[in-house]
Amino acid sequence: MRLDMTDASDSPSAVEAAPAPVDDITYPSAIPFVLVHLACFAAVWTGVSWTALALGVALYWLRIFSIGAGYHRYFSHRAYETSRAFQFVLAALSQSTAQKSVLWWAAKHRQHHLHSDTPEDPHSPRQRGFLYSHLGWIFSKRNDSTDLAKVADLAKYPELMWLHRHELTPAVALAVLCFAVAGFQGLIVGFFWSTVAVYHATFCINSLAHVRGRRRYVTGDDSRNNWLLAIVTMGEGWHNNHHAFQSSVRQGFRWWEYDPTFYLLKALAALRVVWKLKSPPLEVVQNRHRLGSKVIRKAAAQVAESFNAERIAAAAAAMLGSGRLAQYHAQLRHAKQGAADLIREMNLPQIPGESEIRRCARSMLSHSASIEAIAAKAHALLLEAVGARLALIAAQAASD
Repeated sequence: MRLDMTDASDSPSAVEAAPAPVDDITYPSAIPFVLVHLACFAAVWTGVSWTALALGVALYWLRIFSIGAGYHRYFSHRAYETSRAFQFVLAALSQSTAQKSVLWWAAKHRQHHLHSDTPEDPHSPRQRGFLYSHLGWIFSKRNDSTDLAKVADLAKYPELMWLHRHELTPAVALAVLCFAVAGFQGLIVGFFWSTVAVYHATFCINSLAHVRGRRRYVTGDDSRNNWLLAIVTMGEGWHNNHHAFQSSVRQGFRWWEYDPTFYLLKALAALRVVWKLKSPPLEVVQNRHRLGSKVIRKAAAQVAESFNAERIAAAAAAMLGSGRLAQYHAQLRHAKQGAADLIREMNLPQIPGESEIRRCARSMLSHSASIEAIAAKAHALLLEAVGARLALIAAQAASD
């Protein structure tokens, strides 16, 4: 049985050999994951003591903090700085959750932000469904390898590379410690129960936080703020906030947004264990910032896709008739401008105008200082889509 303890080169620029891109969630590494869940039922025989239960609760909150402060805010986003010694402590605590190495975790998370809710996103509910985004993606062969080039800033540390090669060592050490403290009850309830709870609380950020909740900011993806997830993940549930300004050590941007991971990091900063905590600019918090071109295009694509370009093109073709369709086909073949420009010049009543698209954008998206740019881009994208479909209809009519 393979336990995903893959060797990697010590070179930060190295990329582990990637397996075939097959979405196979029955990959052998899923077997230990299933066994961890089944082990929880052993409590029927071991019983549940108050000591073991207290141990499990304590380990849940300690490791949820290590995921938010370690895997996520530090290793993935470098939202603050710390010493090399505490960096190693964070890495070991993070990997005690048995969620693979900090290098693998950070590389996949950086890929997620680079391609959020697009086909290149490793775990998008929009692209591959809720269950896959929740846990199936972890066991897909395409996600088994670690692109060390994405985490070259971390892979330069030999101790992190050692943890990468021995990713289960911290989790096994913690399991042994739990057994030493409270016997089999400590192992089953203290370690396995808390591990499974940490699994699914973490996984809900990838799945549920892109499906349920509110969107305060236009981010070009489906990220949402979910107050319930914020409670069980110590602040990670303010996911839309996070996508709006990824390098912020705070994820609860408003004073009422519960973010204990941030509070603890502030306390560690007061003790000079961590420093240079990054915060979002006031204009981001107040939603007055101008969006980048990539986010505008992604948001515009969402608005444009809400209109049925194929139905609009069919209605326009029916109104034009065969004669004007043939004329359109000839113009498209000889004119320098593209289909979108011709569609704009024809001023067809079936094509939604910019004012209608602007209203749609405002209803679909949260308020943004870039809403006009999004609406204009969405109009252009819709014209392109309708023009392309109308060109196919005209070409088919000409061939007939």
